[in-house]
Amino acid sequence: MTDLEAALRRDVRGEVGFDTTSRALTTMDASNYRRVPLGVVAPRDADDVAAVLEVCRERGVPVVARGGGTSIAGQATGTGVVLDFTRHMNRLVGIDPEARTAVVQPGLVLDRLQDAAAPHGLRFGPDPSTHGRCTLGGMIGNNSCGSHSVAWGTTADSVRELSVLTARGRRLRLGREWSGAPEGLRELVDGELARLRTGFPDLPRRISGYALDALLPEKGADVARSFCGSEGTLGVLTEAVVRLVESPRARALAVLGYTDEAGAAEAAAGLLPLGPLTVEGMAVDLVPSTEGLPRGGAWLFVETGGDTEAEARARAEAVVRAADVVDALVVTDPAGQRTLWRIREDASGTATRMPDGSEAWPGWEDCAVPPARLGGYLRDFRRLLTAHELRGTPYGHFGDGCIHVRIDFDLLSEAGVARFRRFSEELADVVVAHGGSLSGEHGDGQARAELLPRMYGPETVALFERAKAVWDPDDLLNPGMLVRPAPLDANLRFSVLPREPVDVEFGYPSDGGDFSAAVRRCVGVAKCRTTSVSGAGVMCPSFRATGDEAHSTRGRARLLHEMLAGELVTDGWRSTEVRDALDLCLSCKGCRSDCPVEVDMATYKAEFLHHHYEGRRRPAAHYAMGWLPVWLRWAARARVAPVVNALASVRPLAAVAKRLGGIAGEREVPRLAGETFSRWWRGRRRGPAGTGDLVVLWPDTFTEHLSPSVGRAAVRVLEAAGLRVALPPTLRGRAVVGDGTSRSALALLTARRGGRVCCGLTYVSTGQLDRARAVMRRTLDLMAPVLETSAPVVVLEPSCAAALRTDLPELLHDDPRAARLAARVLTFAEALERHAPDWTPPQVNLPAVGQTHCHQHAVLGDAADRRLRESAGLTGELSGGCCGLAGNFGFEDGHYEVSAACAEDQLLPAVREAPDGAVVLADGFSCRTQLEQLAGVRGRHLAEVLAERLE
Repeated sequence: MTDLEAALRRDVRGEVGFDTTSRALTTMDASNYRRVPLGVVAPRDADDVAAVLEVCRERGVPVVARGGGTSIAGQATGTGVVLDFTRHMNRLVGIDPEARTAVVQPGLVLDRLQDAAAPHGLRFGPDPSTHGRCTLGGMIGNNSCGSHSVAWGTTADSVRELSVLTARGRRLRLGREWSGAPEGLRELVDGELARLRTGFPDLPRRISGYALDALLPEKGADVARSFCGSEGTLGVLTEAVVRLVESPRARALAVLGYTDEAGAAEAAAGLLPLGPLTVEGMAVDLVPSTEGLPRGGAWLFVETGGDTEAEARARAEAVVRAADVVDALVVTDPAGQRTLWRIREDASGTATRMPDGSEAWPGWEDCAVPPARLGGYLRDFRRLLTAHELRGTPYGHFGDGCIHVRIDFDLLSEAGVARFRRFSEELADVVVAHGGSLSGEHGDGQARAELLPRMYGPETVALFERAKAVWDPDDLLNPGMLVRPAPLDANLRFSVLPREPVDVEFGYPSDGGDFSAAVRRCVGVAKCRTTSVSGAGVMCPSFRATGDEAHSTRGRARLLHEMLAGELVTDGWRSTEVRDALDLCLSCKGCRSDCPVEVDMATYKAEFLHHHYEGRRRPAAHYAMGWLPVWLRWAARARVAPVVNALASVRPLAAVAKRLGGIAGEREVPRLAGETFSRWWRGRRRGPAGTGDLVVLWPDTFTEHLSPSVGRAAVRVLEAAGLRVALPPTLRGRAVVGDGTSRSALALLTARRGGRVCCGLTYVSTGQLDRARAVMRRTLDLMAPVLETSAPVVVLEPSCAAALRTDLPELLHDDPRAARLAARVLTFAEALERHAPDWTPPQVNLPAVGQTHCHQHAVLGDAADRRLRESAGLTGELSGGCCGLAGNFGFEDGHYEVSAACAEDQLLPAVREAPDGAVVLADGFSCRTQLEQLAGVRGRHLAEVLAERLE
C-alpha cells in the first residue's frame, strides 16, 4: 500500500479503491482519451472531499471529479485520484415547489430529479440525451444543455447557488453579486472589463472556455454561473441549488421531413418565433429504420406544449403549417412520442458506426454557431470533410445551432492521427469564421482546449490561466483541461490496443473478425447504467441490481479494453478482474439490442470464459449445467426421471447434490418430465393430416425434458392452423414426422447419422466453445436433410432460437450450413404468421402479464408475438427487463441474490399487480421457473394458452 492510499484510507470514510478493477473502470469516459488514475475514492460527504483534497495537496497528486463518466471531451479522466460521486453523494436533498428550486448533490442522476419534480408539475430544464445516467455535478461541470435548451436554456441558466470546495480546502457558497468569490477574482475582473465585454461570442450555446463574462457587473457578478462549465478545474462541487421550471401539462411532437440535413438546418431558426420546446435535427443515416417517420432524408423533431392535448396539438400543427416540408407527422400519444424521441437520443451511439459498419469517433462532437448561420456552416463543414476524405453525419440541436457528429477518423495509425489533428485545426477556424463556439454543450476537455486561442485569442486564454490560478494556485484540480492543455492527439485510448487481430473463436462479422474492434464498440455513452428501463428494455439487469459500474456493460467493456491493452490488467485472458466482472453478466444479450452501438457482452463473456479456463479445471456449475443436455438425455434413456425427482425431493440429498454441482442452495431443482416430448410424439394418436406447409419443430433440451407440455401445445396449435409438423432427425437413424408429410419430404428427413440436435446454448453460455462447436457441427450434420427442403425450423424456447440465429453462425463462421440453418429459424408466432396467414387463433379475451423474453427482445424480435396476442384477445403490455434466472446464471452458487433482484426489477411487480384472471405469459423455461420459485405463480408459453382455448 502506498503512502497516498494509506492516508486516504485513514482519513476518508467512503470507499478507497486502488485495486486494478477500480482504476480500470475509470481510465476512460465517453471520449477518445484514456488516462490511468492512481486510485478512486467514493466520498460520503463534503468532509470526505475535503480530506481527499488535503491528502492529495500535501503530495501534489491531481484530483478529478467524475459523475456518470459520459463526458465526450476527456475531462472525466485523470492520472491522480478520481472522485466518484455516484455511490454516496447522489441524493436529492429537497424540493421547494413554491420557490421552484431543488437542492441536489453532485452524484444525483438527472432522471431522479425529474421523477421527484414531476408530481409538482415541475422539471429541470436542461436534459441531455444521457439523462438516465448523467449527474447534476457533471452537467454543472460541463454546462450541459440538451434538447429543450431553446425553451429553458443551459445548466448555467438553471443554477442558483453552488457549494464548492477549493483545492486548498476553503468552503465557498457561490451566488450572485460576488457571493462566494475566492480572493482575487473580483480584482482580476475589474482589470479586464473591456475584454470581458467584447471578447466573448454572443450565441446561445457558447460553452467553450471559462464564463468570466458572467462576472460583469451588468450581469449581476454571478459567481455560480461563472463556475458552470469549468470542468472541475476551479473547485469541487458538493451541493447545488437549482431552478426548476413548469412542465407543460400536455405535449405534442411534430416530426418534419426534409429532403436533406441542409434543408432541415436552414428551416430550424425560422421556427423559433413559434415558441417550441425543442428543435432537434437528424438525417436518415442515423436512423436504423424509417418506419413511423414521415417521408424525407432528414427530420426536425419539434416539441410543443400546452395545458391540454388539444392546445399542444394546435401548436404543433401551427409549426407544420409554417414549415416548408416534404412530409410531416404530429404525435400526441406519450408512448408514440417516447418511441420517436428514442430514435433521436440513441443517435449518440448509432453515430459511432457508418452505414457500412465502419467506426466513427467523437472529437468534434458539439460545435455551435448562431442558429441563423447553421445552414452555411454545415455546407462548409461538409466541404471540409470531403477535402480530408472523411465521413460524418451531423445531428443535434438545430434550433440552437449546435451540431453533434461522429467522424470516421482513423485513430489507430500515425497517418490517421495526423489527419485528425489537421482536420481539427481547420474545423476550428471554420467554426470561428461563422461566429461560433468550439464547444456547444460537452465542454472543451482535451479535445478542444488546445484550440481555444483560435476562438478567443491568446490574451483571453491567458486571462483564463490567471482565473484558474486564482481558484487553484497549485494546479491540483483536473490539470491539462481548459488551460495549459495536453495536445488534442495525445492520450488516445486506441493507442494501447494490439495492432494485430487477437486469436478468438467467434467470427465477429460486424467487426471484421477483430475482437479489439468489437471491444472498441463501447464508446462510453453508458445507456447500460440507467437504474430503470422504460417500456420493453432489458439492458443491463446486473447493474440495476448492484449499482456497481463493474457489473454494467460499459464497465465490463472497459476491463476487456484494459485486458487487451496489457498495461493495467497484465495477465490477459487469465485475468481474475475481468472474470469477476463478467461473473454477474446474465448473458441476456440485452446490450445487443438496447446498446446504441450493439455491444454483445454475452458473446464477449463466452469468448473470455473459453480462453480463461482453457486447459484448466472449470467451476462445478460449468459441468453440471453446461453439460445439462447430456445429463438429461442420459436420464431419459435410462428412464430414471421418477427416481431423480424422488431423490431431489429429499432435502439432505438435494443439498449435497447442489453443493457438488455448484448450484445455489436456495434453488429447487426442476422436476424432470416423466415422458419426454419426443416419446409423446412417437406414441400420440394423430388426427387427419393437414394440407398446409411443412414445419420442423425443434425439440430443444428444455421442451424435450423439462416442459414437454409446451411442445405438445405447440403441435396442437400448429396442426390446428393447418400446418404439417415434423421433428428433426433423431437417434437410431429415424426421422420423426407427422402423418401429413409427403414422401419426398419424408425421404429428405431420413436421418443419415445418429445423435440428437442441440443448439449448444448451455456450452456457449459457460464458455465451453470447443464442445459447443462439436455439438453444433453434429447438429448441422443431422439437419442436412432439413436444409435440403424449404421447411422452416420452429423453435419454442427463445434462448435456443437466439443461439441458433446468432451463436451458431458466429461460432461456425467457416461453415455455410450454419448461416442457412440460422436463416430458417422462426419463433412460434412467426411460423403461424408466415405459414398460416389466414388462420384465426382462438379467442382468449383476457389481460396478459409477464415479460418478453430477454433473448426474444434482443435477437428475435416480438412483433409477431404482439400481433398474435392481439388477434387472440390477449390485452396488456408485457414488461421488459430480465427474469434474472437466465439459464444457468440464477442456479449458480453465489448468484441467487442478484437473480432475485433482477426479477424484482420489473417482472415480479408486474405479476403482483396483475388484474384478476390475467394470463401470466412466459415463453422461456427460465422465466417460468423463476416465477414459480420466487412468486409461486405458474407462467405459461403462448402456445399453451392458445392450445387450451382450442378445446
